[in-house]
Amino acid sequence: MNYNIDLKELSARESEKVEWKENGDDKEVVKSIVKTISAFANDIANIGGGYVVCGAKEIKDEFGFQKVFYTGLSSDKLKEIEGKVLAHCRDNVSPSLSPLVQELDNPENKTTRILVFIIMASNKAHTYRDGETSNYYVRAGKETREARNGILIRLLTSKQEIVPFDKRPNPNVGEADIDTLLFRDCMNEMKLIQPSKPLENYFSDKEQIAEFVPPLFVKKSLDGELCLRNFALFMFGKKGSISLNFPDAYTSLSIYDGTDRSESTAERHLLTGSIIEQAKKAMELLNAQAYTVFDKTSVKPNQVKYPIRALQEALINAIVHRDYEIPDPIRITVFSDRIEIKSPGSLHWGVVSGRQSKSTP
Repeated sequence: MNYNIDLKELSARESEKVEWKENGDDKEVVKSIVKTISAFANDIANIGGGYVVCGAKEIKDEFGFQKVFYTGLSSDKLKEIEGKVLAHCRDNVSPSLSPLVQELDNPENKTTRILVFIIMASNKAHTYRDGETSNYYVRAGKETREARNGILIRLLTSKQEIVPFDKRPNPNVGEADIDTLLFRDCMNEMKLIQPSKPLENYFSDKEQIAEFVPPLFVKKSLDGELCLRNFALFMFGKKGSISLNFPDAYTSLSIYDGTDRSESTAERHLLTGSIIEQAKKAMELLNAQAYTVFDKTSVKPNQVKYPIRALQEALINAIVHRDYEIPDPIRITVFSDRIEIKSPGSLHWGVVSGRQSKSTP
């Protein structure tokens, strides 16, 4: 079957989509190819899979720019590489993979050919076994890397191998850990109150507070008792229950008189409780920074130092998108010329800029 692959088009694509291999008969090269195949199938960057091209290598032209040189493969070598790689995918990848294969003419030498493995994105997370160990691999730019720590969690979560942290049941907390007054106020504020339905109905593993929100509770598999999901604890939990289970799930807000931390601290606030309470308390403190600045030397003498909307956006993003599995609080630091907000965790896969956001007047 012909898959209409254009080598010229592949050479112009982003490197995270294509891996170039000059050969593939060596055992270590076969391992490298199959690791990359499993990484493309895992598709953590959500690009749809990728291609491994054998019989080509990346070189630099006379101007120092990268280009692809097609070394090509003989007929015997091509069949040997194809057989080794497919067998390795079957025996060393779990769940096993069977990439599509395409042979193409070598545009630089008609006596040889190019071998292309076509890998589709999978809905499963695949491991590669090397000896006694099995590891997950992902594509990071033009490199294939072992998935570890947060990247591994992101991969397994995206493939639904594990429950996302916010929806995960927490066996240590139950109905007694819900702040019912806070829950009622939040439901009223979100306009989710239904007069015909008592609030207590939501304290179950069946009722949802909104269409796309899972029930607040989950039944434990052993004893059938109800326990809270993490998001329910963070949104509606009692202050003591949150602090006991997640001691670092608070916001630290410091206000300095000068432009750096060498100045004496004028104020320091530790904001605890639910993420809703923390957001409201933090905004109350930040609202004081959004005053109008009078500058007679400017063509626009009356300027708001920090737009309220910008402060709200930065704060809510920090609270909602932080990694609550990292033992570090959110840190908001107000200086005389800027506001810095640090939210624990990494940015979305593929985003490589700094994690610290700054607001400047």
